[in-house]
Amino acid sequence: MVEASDLVVKSLGTCRIDSPMTPLLAQRQKTYHNVDESDRVLFDDTASAVTARGTPLAELPAFEPAGPRRKIFFDPSKTRAAIVTCGGLCPGLNDVIRAIVLELSHRYGVHKIYGFCNGYQGFIAKYGRPVLDLTPEVVRDINEHGGTILGSSRGRQDPDEIVDCLDRMNINLLFVIGGDGSIRGAMQIAQTIAERGEKIAVVGVPKTIDNDIMFIEQSFGFQTAFSEAAKSIRAAHVEALSAPNGIGLVKLMGRHSGFIACYSALAMSDANFVLIPEVPFRLEGESGLFAILKQRIARRGHAVIVVAEGAGQDLIGAAHHQTDASGNVKLDDIGVFLKHKINEYFAGLGWELNLKYIDPSYAIRSVPANPYDSVYCIRLAHNAVHAAMSGRTEMVVGRWHGRFVHVPMALAIRDRYCVDPHGDLWTTVLESTGQPREFK
Repeated sequence: MVEASDLVVKSLGTCRIDSPMTPLLAQRQKTYHNVDESDRVLFDDTASAVTARGTPLAELPAFEPAGPRRKIFFDPSKTRAAIVTCGGLCPGLNDVIRAIVLELSHRYGVHKIYGFCNGYQGFIAKYGRPVLDLTPEVVRDINEHGGTILGSSRGRQDPDEIVDCLDRMNINLLFVIGGDGSIRGAMQIAQTIAERGEKIAVVGVPKTIDNDIMFIEQSFGFQTAFSEAAKSIRAAHVEALSAPNGIGLVKLMGRHSGFIACYSALAMSDANFVLIPEVPFRLEGESGLFAILKQRIARRGHAVIVVAEGAGQDLIGAAHHQTDASGNVKLDDIGVFLKHKINEYFAGLGWELNLKYIDPSYAIRSVPANPYDSVYCIRLAHNAVHAAMSGRTEMVVGRWHGRFVHVPMALAIRDRYCVDPHGDLWTTVLESTGQPREFK
């Protein structure tokens, strides 16, 4: 349950400085949407949910709207900003970096913008990572390329050392582009800043190719990712059709959430089975995956299976004790496991089988953003800049009910956004594939 107190965004203080954006807002008053700072974007989007709370309108949980303010906290002429990218690659990282730099430079007049390389390691002296001067000229064409010009890394670093670095360089704004682990790190940095009584805004642009961070509706790069993934499903379908008893098996990203598997399967409608972490499945038994797959092959002569990387981990039987640098449990390869088990099952039946296994994950992560995601990245970045310049801190920019909003970091990572096994997305997948609701 989300309460009104969960949505309160921290601020460094009262905004007293006229924003350089104010003349622009005045010129465009008839067409430009000005942010009403007293307004709120309601958390609940149905009358029944609002009624169930039994709370007066003024006390309903609601997000603070994102956008430019007429008064800002930081004096642009004295402001220094820093940008860091953390975690795995995702389409659109360079778009976000570029848009932050251009908005700070051209709209606010902030001309000292640093790029810290290789994630949070970039702030720590012992790693010897370079610090880039990010200017409009440096970022001019970076949106045409995948990856991030700042590089990335995983793993926790000492927040005190990071804040020491921010102090030494007189940095006022820190933009963190990363996922839930990166946001947790940003929270520790913001808390260390607060404990020291300093005024440094820490604002996040949430990055997750799996689309599993709450309150952002859809993460940047997600549309690009499932569009690219759909091409692999089409290739698997072609391979399956081209051989007797052909099976195309595609493993996609999705440690805890099966959004990419679901959306990419729907985009092509070539998948016959979609397996995701949110819906457990069995291999053996009359209604298990093997039995239903056998029926499909006998009836149609081919099949396409899409599996998210976090699906079926309980079937592999390994004890998960190892974690990566970000603290995530290291997953066993469900794709290779299924490939082996399916081949073994049909060999036991004495059937000819031609199974082609495709894992396009890293190829997908490294591509440039498509036009939709490029636009989305720009809008997220602009709103992150507006938030930081107005002194908001320990928050990320999200989108809720179609509106850009400020989301406290603690709330953004409190729960994980997952596919609802009883929701309309999963129901649509079942209708498209024709697979049973459960393999049991």
